[in-house]
Amino acid sequence: MNRRILTTATLAILTVIFAAALPRAGFSQSNPLVGSWKLNLEKSKYSPGPAPRGAMLKYQAEGQNLKRTNEGTDAAGKPANNAWVNIFDGQPHPSPGPGYDASAYTQIDPGTFHFTRLKSAKIVQTGFGVLSRDGKTFTVTTIGTGPNGEQINNVAVYDKQ
Repeated sequence: MNRRILTTATLAILTVIFAAALPRAGFSQSNPLVGSWKLNLEKSKYSPGPAPRGAMLKYQAEGQNLKRTNEGTDAAGKPANNAWVNIFDGQPHPSPGPGYDASAYTQIDPGTFHFTRLKSAKIVQTGFGVLSRDGKTFTVTTIGTGPNGEQINNVAVYDKQ
């Protein structure tokens, strides 16, 4: 009798653990940002500029988070490649970018997130990533201070590949 109760309790606990893991797996696999996104320079606006020559974003699911890889060329023709994980907990995490060393992300819904970028624990940029309703366009709006101390107001538009 005790053995049967123990086996039933163990089975119940394993069922709860398995069921709790399902929504996370389902979320990461169905996240609409997963995939490749090419920068559309004609639709993008970089103020004060200059715009990069090109960029390709790739998002891969990592649990509730997204691994972001950028492969591109800056305005001077130099490689502009970096990668980090967008951890959606609202806390700063290392992210190597021009003019910042950490980013904090908050997921608003599956296709929208808010971010802040920090340099030496001071907020230097803030913005949003927004997926279009049809899932074909991803727009990243960033305002704040650029790597050379200039005010920036950028709208980068990416097309799903």
